[in-house]
Amino acid sequence: MTYSEYGDPSTLELSDVPRPKVGPGAVLIRVERASVNPVDWKVMSGGLDSLIDAFFPVIPGWDVAGVVEAVGPDAPEFAPGDRVASYGRKDVIHGGTFAEYVALPATSVAAIPEGVSFDAAAGLPLTGLTALRSLETLELTGEDTLLIHAASGGVGYLAAQLARERGATVIGTASADNHEKLRSLGVTPVAYGEGLVERVREIAPDGVSAVADFVGGVREETLAVLTDGGRHVSIADPSVEEAGGRWVWVRPDGPRLRTLLEKVAGGTLHVDIDRTFPLAEAAAAFESSMQGAASGKLLIDATR
Repeated sequence: MTYSEYGDPSTLELSDVPRPKVGPGAVLIRVERASVNPVDWKVMSGGLDSLIDAFFPVIPGWDVAGVVEAVGPDAPEFAPGDRVASYGRKDVIHGGTFAEYVALPATSVAAIPEGVSFDAAAGLPLTGLTALRSLETLELTGEDTLLIHAASGGVGYLAAQLARERGATVIGTASADNHEKLRSLGVTPVAYGEGLVERVREIAPDGVSAVADFVGGVREETLAVLTDGGRHVSIADPSVEEAGGRWVWVRPDGPRLRTLLEKVAGGTLHVDIDRTFPLAEAAAAFESSMQGAASGKLLIDATR
């Protein structure tokens, strides 16, 4: 699946492109599943053009789960036949994961433990690594009370689970339809929107010690509920750095992804899947993501 210029999902088309070369330290993955993230269609619209060069035609997609087809020189960690997953962001936008094959640095690839499906493995990399990096940046501990903005979203849902595993008290914003989903994780849900500060203060009268913003546009609410000396991060609003927070970007990281996959295998981390689209219907998957109606990850089946 490729696009030859920036645009909307209508620019996507099925195309034949050469199989990727497998250079030193790289692995060639036969793709079973990819997953859709909002950044994929933001990239397609030109939203990251000021940060990352694009070489057309572009194959979209950064998340992947599949089977190692071949390894390049100096990639002893993997062998053909291994089941693997990766957050496959590269230094340029060109050869992504919405394809039959993708070549990626071995350092960004992780083996999939036994018992973890391709679906779960493909839905985990970007969102899981973003959640983990956010909590690591916050230096979150079991002594913290954490407010998560958009706690039922792709990143927030995983961050909530990881935070609860650390013993933190978690408050999460979500629509009423997703409140029970959060309660099942041990998270106290609150409705977002007008009156949020007051609702959070009812739960945590002294404020919260940490905030993770996964939606943007909530800096003032964050500051209003944060205790003196509290920490806050955002993946959506760089202006938080003007207010003592950290703007977080996720990095490809095979070892950390392996840690997350092991949590999935052990049953302590759940990846919520909404539905799966054939590769030929990638445009429809993008449209669904843009509408924000999915209740879990949207996957691409590259085998059909």
